[in-house]
Amino acid sequence: MSLNLASILRESARRHAAKTAIILGETRLSYETLHSYAARFAGALAKLGIRPGQHVALLLPNVPQFTIAYFGCHYAGNPVVPMNVLLTPDEIEYHLRDSDAVALVAWEGFFDQARAGFNRVVACKHLVVARANSGAPSLEGAHDLAALIAGAEPVAELAPTMPDDTAVLIYTSGTTGRPKGAELTHFNLFYNAEYAATKLIPPSSDSVALAVLPLFHSFGQTSIQNATILNGGTLVMLPKFDAKSALGLMQQHRVTHFSGVPTIYFALLHYPEADAYDLTSLRFCNSGGSAMPVEVMRAFDAKYGVNVLEGYGLSETSPVASFNVLDRPKKAGSIGIPIGGVEFKLVDDRGETITKSNVPGEICIKGHNVMKGYYKRPEANAEAIKNGWFATGDIAHRDDDGYYFIVDRKKDMIIRGGFNVYPREVEEVLYAHPAIAEAAVIGVSHQSHGEEVKAIASLKPGATATAEEIIAYCRERLAAYKYPRVVEFRDSLPKGPTGKILKRELRA
Repeated sequence: MSLNLASILRESARRHAAKTAIILGETRLSYETLHSYAARFAGALAKLGIRPGQHVALLLPNVPQFTIAYFGCHYAGNPVVPMNVLLTPDEIEYHLRDSDAVALVAWEGFFDQARAGFNRVVACKHLVVARANSGAPSLEGAHDLAALIAGAEPVAELAPTMPDDTAVLIYTSGTTGRPKGAELTHFNLFYNAEYAATKLIPPSSDSVALAVLPLFHSFGQTSIQNATILNGGTLVMLPKFDAKSALGLMQQHRVTHFSGVPTIYFALLHYPEADAYDLTSLRFCNSGGSAMPVEVMRAFDAKYGVNVLEGYGLSETSPVASFNVLDRPKKAGSIGIPIGGVEFKLVDDRGETITKSNVPGEICIKGHNVMKGYYKRPEANAEAIKNGWFATGDIAHRDDDGYYFIVDRKKDMIIRGGFNVYPREVEEVLYAHPAIAEAAVIGVSHQSHGEEVKAIASLKPGATATAEEIIAYCRERLAAYKYPRVVEFRDSLPKGPTGKILKRELRA
């Protein structure tokens, strides 16, 4: 039996051909047009000699070209490697090389760093540029996306991918080493999108969703793009979030469905002119990515007459794993209950299952949403998935009603504005600075971002450096959401008997 995630676009195009699928500024694409462009892009990939199963990377913000290329790759049977648009050339090179991508589709605004990273990876053969103005001059050494689509024959049928075939290779990190590609299958993503489209919002082709979450992130892909298209709704795109633009689009297009991370809700709630906008069309709101402060949730619910539902998941779980749902009471501060077909268990430090309520343990997840593994990482897979259970590294407790509450993170990961920041990666950059002898990176509480990245460092004897210099150094070498905004210098860092830096003392 075959299954292709792109069937959600094909079926919606059949049912709602003339309906508006995507809005960006003055651009409107119908479902029929979106389907046609995706099918033509699939034909263009074949014309370039890209075979089914080969990986295609996307460096695109929230623009129609992301959705066209995303589904076009699936039409052709090519797994998608979505990349954060804030990546530096070094990071782009790593992602292309590690994923074995044979092509990169990049937005014109990020073309310089895309080309710099692309040029270092011989195995990545094709660089494609997507532009807002298709009549702009061509860029040297790159294919034009619009021209490729216009010059290709559309594929007649979806590629006959199997349910367990990789659909998306999305990069995430652990506390050690470089980012790893989580292989999400057509089965993973199809059923995760179906859950989001039927349980988080009532299924309706009249839904209008605002895409402020990055579509290169699994949350944005599943809960906004894929769920909206599966329902035959309309997707209003915002390439870069700011509160004024988001509120204006909600009013203009009568947005009914909104998903965001807590920092976005915080920004909307505290925008000085928020009361000037009519948001009476807004009916369904979801939050994820990091823990939402209870006071922010309650204030947003009261201000806009909505019911923000909070959930939990990871890139490795496609991402939705648990949620507060419409047909059960919401518990503020809870990540809800496991979604249908998904199991949770809590385990203690010995790996024993915790059966009592209100006892904290590490969340382990089993179900149709769990990735098939990290790409080319057998040792990491063996560590992360045991007997079908994926160990998340997140600590939670379960109440008597079966609702889960996150209480801590076993891993050192920092969640800044909904993006995962892994201290080891930042520390490696800090250690490369000529003045730094020791460094550790921790997360500190931040009112709007949830957590901020803080570096604590000691300098080499005789060396000098300012916090501003260290921040600037990191900013040149790390994506914008990763580099530390706070730097503290100490004579030395606390260590245990083996010489390991004790981050728990730094946090204290």
